[in-house]
Amino acid sequence: MVHLYYDSKTGNVQRFIQKVAQITGWQVHKIEDGLKVCEAGHLVTYTTKLGCVPDNTRLFMDRHADMIYSVTSSGNRNWGKNFGLAANKVSEDYDVPLAMKFELSGTMEDIHQFIDIIKHQYNDSKRGSKKLDIA
Repeated sequence: MVHLYYDSKTGNVQRFIQKVAQITGWQVHKIEDGLKVCEAGHLVTYTTKLGCVPDNTRLFMDRHADMIYSVTSSGNRNWGKNFGLAANKVSEDYDVPLAMKFELSGTMEDIHQFIDIIKHQYNDSKRGSKKLDIA
């Protein structure tokens, strides 16, 4: 079973995750106080303040980075080079492969691409390559 851990502020990431879960049946876990991480999985977060990692995401990764196979981030293309930059920063800071980035709550194409990446590159793997093969 695939486990997805997500952080969402405006609801964009939550909408993306809910669509993924509806299609796949994967387990989703919202990052919040008291979340116990018992299974390794994948992180999906958002980018805030024009390129920053959300505080909640950083705290989560400080505690559970060894349980995370990949990181994906939402963003806004209006931010130019800062689009989805949280994923790059999490990848670099915690040595976790970057799976992909998507805009706002993602398109159906983004959702299917994410599912494909997780199924074929990172599911049940030992973190895979740190290289940005997809993003």
